Amino acid sequence: MNHPLEQEQSFELLYELYADKLYRIALSNVQNADDASDIVHDVFLKYLNKKPAFKDASHQEGWFVKVTVNACRDLLRKKAHRNHTPLEDVYNIGVQEKEDNQIFYYLSQLPEKYREVITLHYLEDYSVEETSRLLGLSASGVKMRLSRGREQLKNIMKGYNDV
Repeated sequence: MNHPLEQEQSFELLYELYADKLYRIALSNVQNADDASDIVHDVFLKYLNKKPAFKDASHQEGWFVKVTVNACRDLLRKKAHRNHTPLEDVYNIGVQEKEDNQIFYYLSQLPEKYREVITLHYLEDYSVEETSRLLGLSASGVKMRLSRGREQLKNIMKGYNDV
């Protein structure tokens, strides 16, 4: 059995390893810095409560990403059900550069199914196969969503730049 300090250190290492990535994934999905932080904290609380056993580092990372994506979906469903309109504008994220804010803003205009695959594939550098495994889609489904998402993103960006 591990000494409690060793468990705490390993938790700290996991937090350092995944927190930023999970925050970016959450932020790109929920478009609210406070909600994204809450989701990351909830994911780590779930980890502490469940203490899942992982086969390897890839399985561990996949678990954290999948739980984050699911938490984003749950929050967005809950907000849609309440007909809640976020008060925070994506441009008020804070520490992000203007270009990053624009990317998040454009991504926020995409439907959830396209935003998720584009975020994981392009912003977090997951392969098509990894993205398909994380989201429970076929590889061809991910490729189709990437293609359609890129096309929609191009049209969104073109529309804003034409104004």
